[in-house]
Amino acid sequence: MQHQTAPLSYPNQPIVLVGLMGVGKSTVGRRLASRMHLPFVDADHEIEEAAGLSITEIFERYGEAHFRDGERRVIARLIDGTPKIIATGGGAFMQEETRALILARALAIWLDADIAVLADRVGRRDSRPLLKDKDPETVLGELAAIRNPVYALAPIHIRSQPSPHDITVDNILHALAERAAQP
Repeated sequence: MQHQTAPLSYPNQPIVLVGLMGVGKSTVGRRLASRMHLPFVDADHEIEEAAGLSITEIFERYGEAHFRDGERRVIARLIDGTPKIIATGGGAFMQEETRALILARALAIWLDADIAVLADRVGRRDSRPLLKDKDPETVLGELAAIRNPVYALAPIHIRSQPSPHDITVDNILHALAERAAQP
């Protein structure tokens, strides 16, 4: 299978992947970075490294507000003007200050998928604080109702299907090529 390669002149800024948990921001982000010959950074991993704690531990010990503040600071550091692919946690783009930073200094791409697809994906791991002891499909449906209108502020919207992630990567590259070709 022939994969589309990245447009040579693009991007000239960081690309930030946003969307609900389980949509594939990290997996798609790694593959996109590889195909575009750019570095990949997972913001959640960077937050864990900076704190010396897992995301779950940060939530448990200090609460969501503390986590979101650290998340904003880490994302601000990552969006340094250098082209790279950045995967964010599902709630990052929901924070007004973080969203403003991303929209001003990077290109945001909203990865979106059906709730059933997301529930299937997140059901494979139990490391997500917002799903602890809850039904993933119910929680994701409630989150989507609140978050999707905000994610829609991202200039590029890509549907992630229950197909190989490389198809999502191809769709992103196509959208980037179209955007680069616009006057």
